[in-house]
Amino acid sequence: MNRSRRAVLLGTLAALALGATACGSSASSSNPLGGGPSAAASGAGSTAGGGSGGTVVVGSANFPENVLLGSIYSQALKAKGVKVEEKFNIGSREVLYGQLQSGNLTVLPEYNGALLAYLDAKNTAVTTQDVNAALAKALPSSLAVLDSSPAEDKDSLSVAQETADKYNLKSISDLAAKAGEFTIGGPPEFKSRREQQFKDVYGLTFKEWKPTADTTANALKDGSIQVGNVFTTDPKIVQYKLVALSDPKNVFGAQNITPLVNKAGLDATATAALNAVSAKLDTAGLTGLMKRVSVDKEDPSTVAKDWLKANGLA
Repeated sequence: MNRSRRAVLLGTLAALALGATACGSSASSSNPLGGGPSAAASGAGSTAGGGSGGTVVVGSANFPENVLLGSIYSQALKAKGVKVEEKFNIGSREVLYGQLQSGNLTVLPEYNGALLAYLDAKNTAVTTQDVNAALAKALPSSLAVLDSSPAEDKDSLSVAQETADKYNLKSISDLAAKAGEFTIGGPPEFKSRREQQFKDVYGLTFKEWKPTADTTANALKDGSIQVGNVFTTDPKIVQYKLVALSDPKNVFGAQNITPLVNKAGLDATATAALNAVSAKLDTAGLTGLMKRVSVDKEDPSTVAKDWLKANGLA
């Protein structure tokens, strides 16, 4: 399954059938399951876990990016003296969410927009702030989201570095002058879902739409398309030197990586450790880490350890 179908499965299928998995991804990249402001986690100060001597159980879904994030969370907690148990590669959101509610898991790396779609499929929030506010209302009282990181694994319109440099492209808005000369690629359903939206929001009318599916990044590299729908932490962005254009008008909703926690299992020490990770984690950094995991085949725990050391969190 190509990466672009993930967001649909995360939101619509989960809400309609409660049978969605944590969406599929290309073999070399991640697959989001989808935080809140510090105030949203103000209740996560129980004496049951973290620095108070209990065990914090860190889980993850069964795709490489989520395992990497779980390892980052786990090692950051251990560095603060928190007793940790790891339960990685568990499976879909349905299983993970239930285990978190039951207390069998304490912490999960989540994607705030996808989590909101799972809990409230009709919610139209798109910005990080609005998504997190909606999550605070949608989550049961036993659960909370901690601080969201700037890192997002979400849809993007990406271009080759040469194209970005030639036409001074930094945001989707910058495409307006050249879209009529550009071919855009993405999954087969991308045109029907996004063509009118791009016209209405950004005034974009592309020369041609090509169904490039999992080969979108490759097509950008070889020049057969000029714009492509690539996920922002796809390692090919680094590997092929692509540029993910910013989306100032939020056509693609927020998908910030965010700790989802069972409040009874965390104390202030553990909460602070997880929020410190979120403060340092950004999209470009995560994309580089995912190249090491998915392309270079390095062990996620080693990659996590290196990142924590580099950011003063080890």
